[in-house]
Amino acid sequence: MRFRSVFRASLANIKTTRSRCFRHSYSQLQPQSNRPSFGIAFDIDGVILRGRTPIGGSPQALRRLYRDDGTLKIPFLFLTNGGGVPESKRASELSELLGIQISRRQVLQGHSPFKEVVNGYENELIVAVGKGEPAAVMSEYGFKKVLSMDEYASCFKDIDPLSHYKTWRIKQTYDENSSKELLPRYDVYSDRVKAAFVVSDPIDWGRDIQVLCDILRFGGLPGRDKGHQPPIYFASDDLEYQAAFPTERLGMGAFRIALEGIFNSVSSSPLKYTSFGKPNPFVFKNAEVILTQLVSDIFHSQDNMDGGTGHEFSTLYMIGDNPKVDINGAMKAGRPWFSILTRTGVFRGKDNDTQFPADLVIDTVEEAVDYILKRERA
Repeated sequence: MRFRSVFRASLANIKTTRSRCFRHSYSQLQPQSNRPSFGIAFDIDGVILRGRTPIGGSPQALRRLYRDDGTLKIPFLFLTNGGGVPESKRASELSELLGIQISRRQVLQGHSPFKEVVNGYENELIVAVGKGEPAAVMSEYGFKKVLSMDEYASCFKDIDPLSHYKTWRIKQTYDENSSKELLPRYDVYSDRVKAAFVVSDPIDWGRDIQVLCDILRFGGLPGRDKGHQPPIYFASDDLEYQAAFPTERLGMGAFRIALEGIFNSVSSSPLKYTSFGKPNPFVFKNAEVILTQLVSDIFHSQDNMDGGTGHEFSTLYMIGDNPKVDINGAMKAGRPWFSILTRTGVFRGKDNDTQFPADLVIDTVEEAVDYILKRERA
């Protein structure tokens, strides 16, 4: 995985003003002496949900982290490599499925770090790739000239030579139900694409690999003279993940491998890319900052006025199902992270994983939360 220094720890610049819209949810002042010394990060797919179905007693487990009046008692968030929709929408979906109130600030998706690079491309043309609402995600982060891959590819006749054989019809993000202010049309024939962002798992791999190769080989203008490769960013690098199907499904990492293999075969220079998501230590550092801010939100403390570093955790728990992603990431992040591996997703082994052993292996997330609360006497 390649990771550029431009993204390293801009965490101190994460402003506490982001927490103001969240703070009203925890309006009751809590005694400072009851401040928890630990926080929890949950993976979603294979730990909390399989598809859209809660698993492993997750609703009951999460309710134990709230007080009787519905206010948050233990700081926790969801740390997932998934995505494709804004964090606010994902929080609403999780709230409905799990029967608890979850804030958008409790959802860190694979593409959440993209907001930290908006200053480099705020007014530049970029292409957002993937399922769901990739262009809406990037627009919400502050990128002003965003086109989805669907819209961008539709601007070039015959760029996808197999489109005539496809039986499905892609609903374009700029049709009558969309906001023209959100996605205005741009002169894609003269305005170069300055960067491509793979926000979520692509749907049409063949088309997307073809068009991305065109963008990357020809300096952001498909069909023109070859030029310098624009940057491409991947929200995660998961090879496999647990979905509703009994066995693992290929993830964004598989798409990246396919794109890289083809690009390197047709280009004189190897593909240059940046990947985020777990197991990148950056996302764990970012999660620690958000958990710290949640503590201050719960207790109305002023400790994090310097950017969210006032409260120190003795332990941060990462509960996941994928040793290569969740456990490896916690290991790379180091103290105070403590990894818990469940058997409800990618990992099904009787014993610990040999390559990336967790601090604890347990059957379900409900058992994991029970262990944490007993260990922390909470």
